[in-house]
Amino acid sequence: MRTTLVRNITTLVTNDPDHGPSPLGLIQDAALVIEGDRIAWTGRTADAPATDDAVDAKGRTVLPGFVDSHSHLVFAGDRTQEFNARMSGQAYKAGGIRTTVAATRAASDEALGANVARYLAEALRQGTTTLETKSGYGLTVADEARALRVAAEHTDEVTYLGAHIVAPEYADDPAGYVELVTGDMLDACAPYARWIDVFCEKGAFDGDQARAVLTAGKAKGLLPRVHANQLTYGPGVQLAVELEAASADHCTHLTDADVDALANSATVATLLPGAEFSTRAQWPDARRLLDAGVTVALSTDCNPGSSFTSSMPFCVALAVRDMKMTPDEAIWSATAGGAAALRRSDIGRLTPGARADLAFLDAPSPVHLAYRPGVPLVSEVWRAGRRV
Repeated sequence: MRTTLVRNITTLVTNDPDHGPSPLGLIQDAALVIEGDRIAWTGRTADAPATDDAVDAKGRTVLPGFVDSHSHLVFAGDRTQEFNARMSGQAYKAGGIRTTVAATRAASDEALGANVARYLAEALRQGTTTLETKSGYGLTVADEARALRVAAEHTDEVTYLGAHIVAPEYADDPAGYVELVTGDMLDACAPYARWIDVFCEKGAFDGDQARAVLTAGKAKGLLPRVHANQLTYGPGVQLAVELEAASADHCTHLTDADVDALANSATVATLLPGAEFSTRAQWPDARRLLDAGVTVALSTDCNPGSSFTSSMPFCVALAVRDMKMTPDEAIWSATAGGAAALRRSDIGRLTPGARADLAFLDAPSPVHLAYRPGVPLVSEVWRAGRRV
């Protein structure tokens, strides 16, 4: 395999704790070597080994590609009117999902696939090299399986979310819908998914229903994650910890017991600041979680209703400004934290053996992601050792 040296990096973010006091594992005047699709070496440019090829980073910052561990990209339709109404004073409610369900059911496979490809490309241009996405806008056996099949054509991190809301046809029979989600729908969807998720929330699924969904998914070999405690206090976080879910996502309304449970578990608290920005809801208290020792990830929650952004840099800036995170914490959470939420050790870091996923910033420091919000700093992206 040919080797490539990337040299003249002003600041390299490795996320290796052996490199100094910052969780970002910073190396100044740095270089790295790529062999095939992997990182083979990192260090100072002056110490770089001989390689087959060389690339000049021209004094830019290089960090791991962002890991977006929570999105909803398989959809059709538009919810501009809902957003406009919300910004005019109406409260956000989970039931708005039904609007997207109708449009998604009516869309062709080609239209859904084009949408997924479009938003993945949009995210890639902003430095995201790994992106999870979910079903959840079909809510029939055929439509959920179709959504996952489409998603699996574009990403390896695919989540079955038949339990997003109760399907309209089952409005008067939620128990019947849970039976469908844990039975025929699960059978049809499991071959396309790695994960299973549930929206454990008032207006969606209660704790007992959510436990039934996740337990059935685990029996089929799917790994659990949970939409937890977004709109109200509830059982979602405790359920996530009980069932050893990889992540509890949102975590806006937490009791001390919820925080303690997360701190004493391997479940990652994935915070989604785009949702609070787009709904004018209460911000999650990231500082409270971090000070308790909870592993925190940041993600976009890209979806057409409550967080229509694919920009991880934007979410980093929001987390620093409004969720009491330091820039270093936010950048770590958007890279290594996202990898932890997906239980991946090969991404979210730039250390020997990791996948060579790189984002170049036209800035001398990664802090500029929060310092210069809204500015398109990502100038170049590599995935698996190739410039994309």
